[in-house]
Parts: sequence; C-alpha cells; structure tokens
Amino acid sequence: MSARRDSLQVRNRRIALYCVSTVAVMIAGAFASAPLYDMFCRVTGFAGTPLRAAAAPGVTDPNETLVTVRFNSDVAPGMPWKFQPVQREVKVRPGEETLAFYRAINPTARAVTGTASFNVTPEKAGQYFNKIACFCFTEQLLGPGETVDMPVSFFVDPEILKDPKTRDVLDITLSYTFFRKEDPTRVSDRGGAARPVN
Repeated sequence: MSARRDSLQVRNRRIALYCVSTVAVMIAGAFASAPLYDMFCRVTGFAGTPLRAAAAPGVTDPNETLVTVRFNSDVAPGMPWKFQPVQREVKVRPGEETLAFYRAINPTARAVTGTASFNVTPEKAGQYFNKIACFCFTEQLLGPGETVDMPVSFFVDPEILKDPKTRDVLDITLSYTFFRKEDPTRVSDRGGAARPVN
C-alpha cells in the first residue's frame, strides 16, 4: 500500500512538473513570438517586409524590363507630422540602386520623435525588394516647425523577373507609416539620417 502511494506521489509530481514546465514554455513563447516573427519577416521578406542589403548587385541587362516602384505614406493616430513622398513613383531596372526621399514636416511648436514601419505590396515582391539605407532604420527627431527630406536607398533584385511566382510583378508599392515615439532614444543606422530642407 505504501509503495503504491509513493509511486502515485512520484507520478503526480512528474505531471505537476510537466504542467508547470509547459506553462513556462508557453509564456516564454508568447513574449518571444513578436520579435521572432519580426526577425523571420526581415530575413525572408515574408508579409511584404523588405530585406536589407549592403549594396545593389548592379544591372545585368540594360534592356531588362523596368519595374515601377510607387511610394505611399501615412501617419498613425496621435502623430502630428505631415508626411509624404517627394515623388510618387520611379521606374527602376532590377539590380540598380535607387535613391528616393520622403518629406516630413513637424507643424507643432515642440520637438516630436517618430519611428516608421514599412512594407511592400504585393507581398510576394517583399523578398526581392532590398533596402540599403533607410530613414526607417532610425528614430527621427524633428524640432518645432522643422521640415526634412528622409532618404531611402533600395534596389529590386533581378531574380524577381526569373521567379515564376513574381515575374509578372512590374508594379511595387513601398509604404511607410510614421508613429509618434515618446522616448527619443537614437539607434544606429548606415546612412539613413534625415537632411534639413532649406
């Protein structure tokens, strides 16, 4: 009887330990899921997330089909800036590095810090859209009444025209949404700083 009771207690402890471990793993997974999903999207281009690259490969065929890249902009609720692309669209050759600008204006009487989120549509083009430098990699601080042009340097990977799933994609939209950030902590970037507009 005592041996059976001891065996039952050991089994109950194992089940309790298993349950506690499962709950701990689930809680840890919940906290890690957003950063892991973000990292997955940045590595694979999933959900229209553009990839980052050190340099453009260059144009391999000057007669290659041109791809139209359109620019879109929004501000989140609570962000007082005016934000828009300087040009609405550009035509690019796959592999060619292109520089475009977005303009932000802080019409308020105090400094405002913002951070931009971005995506590419159609989503299947995200894995072929590469950013070399972008204002979205850093928080942007605009003083009262300040206007800046913010650069984004990018290229469309030539493989987009070889992939059967994307070779029909000749129009890509790059969208940014600016969010207000209360804590103006700066993060590093390679070349994405804003330039004042005179």
